[in-house]
Amino acid sequence: MNKRNIKLSYMYDGSRYFGFQRQPKHITVQGEIEKILNLVCNEEINLISAGRTDRGVHAKHQVSNFYTISSITVEKFKYLLNRGLPRDIYVFEVEEVKENFNSRYDAKYREYEYIISSERNPFEARYVKYFPDKINIEKLKEIFLPFIGIKDFHNFRLKDCVSKISIREIEKIDIDNFENNKVKITIRGSSFLKSQIRIMIGTALAIYQSRLPENYIEILLKDFSKEYKKILVEPEGLYLSKIVY
Repeated sequence: MNKRNIKLSYMYDGSRYFGFQRQPKHITVQGEIEKILNLVCNEEINLISAGRTDRGVHAKHQVSNFYTISSITVEKFKYLLNRGLPRDIYVFEVEEVKENFNSRYDAKYREYEYIISSERNPFEARYVKYFPDKINIEKLKEIFLPFIGIKDFHNFRLKDCVSKISIREIEKIDIDNFENNKVKITIRGSSFLKSQIRIMIGTALAIYQSRLPENYIEILLKDFSKEYKKILVEPEGLYLSKIVY
């Protein structure tokens, strides 16, 4: 039988997962989806995915594809997945695509959102970062400006990042007021290194609070002669928000 290529579009609350990527001894988003697909298809399924989120990071729009010899319709796949998956994962679209479609390599760009609130709310603790300072949007935009363009983000990734090339392009960064007492940072790029977004935002917020010098981002983007301390913002408040093909 010919293999079919099935594309999944879905969202998830990452609060209780040990990240997206499959791990043998921990619950992960990829692991939960593959577990259902293995049962449904009666074969071993390996997801190819557009992005890998850290532990505690959420997704409003994640995309994966997989190959199968199953004849199950896309409508049935959607029904069976949503029936079997935990309620914090929801598949909103299933499509049969061309054999050569690859959810990782065919993505034109990815967007991440980070939500900050100046108001402490225990019911939002897993979804928003509490930041006690009232944020000046224009000042924060200026701090993020050096990231825009094609840069070497070697100093904005974790040591266990396996990517051989650390040059990435940030297409744009938007910072806007969001609902009451909230600020949303939106970062768009073709691809990102491991924890790059969290380190970028953590560094920028530390500069905003005067815990680092104003030119610290420029230094990290140019000086690769030593290992700099990585400041990771908390995963709560971070969302993989859009993938465009």
